[in-house]
Amino acid sequence: MDVFPYYRVAAAGKTDAEQMGCIGDEKAIVAEHFFVQASLTTDRDPEREKIRQGGEQRMLQKKSEIMDEAAIRRSLARITHEIIERDRGCEELCLVGIHRRGVPLAYMLAENLQKFEGTEVPVGELDITLYRDDLRELHPVAETTGSRIPVDITGKKVVLVDDVIYTGRTARAAIEAVFAHGRPACIQLAVLVDRGHRELPIRPDYVGKNIPTSHNEVVSVSVKEYDGRYAVELYERKEP
Repeated sequence: MDVFPYYRVAAAGKTDAEQMGCIGDEKAIVAEHFFVQASLTTDRDPEREKIRQGGEQRMLQKKSEIMDEAAIRRSLARITHEIIERDRGCEELCLVGIHRRGVPLAYMLAENLQKFEGTEVPVGELDITLYRDDLRELHPVAETTGSRIPVDITGKKVVLVDDVIYTGRTARAAIEAVFAHGRPACIQLAVLVDRGHRELPIRPDYVGKNIPTSHNEVVSVSVKEYDGRYAVELYERKEP
């Protein structure tokens, strides 16, 4: 089986900004966000928080490939049909991908909507960095950085798109970030993978696949735009 390392990126007891010597520097915080999200721990939330603590190296051991490209495309096609049925078409619909891997998934859903309904649905990109609940002390007044929503979402049906839902904290931050751009008629959530272990009362409206996991496991979603291929894989932490 494949084994590869991942690193914890901050000393215990220090925030990321303190570690980087840049409290109050939004650019540095955004850079840290992308550095951490580029790690293999794409299911975020407490998983990402654990990566930030300690200095030791651990190992991730691949257990299985859960979805290949064909399975991912089938799941997204099904989600597309569910969106059409629930929203009775595509009128007043806007897809918003959560950085990073939610963005290409949102564009894939938009392509499906164009194919199935002949309607071009706007796609936005949402950076939730400054809306995360662990950045409140650094940024009492949060600002959106790196987001791009091409239409006024007020009165529209917004579908947030992400790769994995875990505790629900990313979804909560995304909902707050959406309201910074307008007041939509409703917000729905579509995820490729639901791995369970919710810490907040949040449930996605559309799910590609439910994957029972333990806290010791990591769900890794790969997309061609960032990883050169489409896949969903399950890893387990192993001590070196």
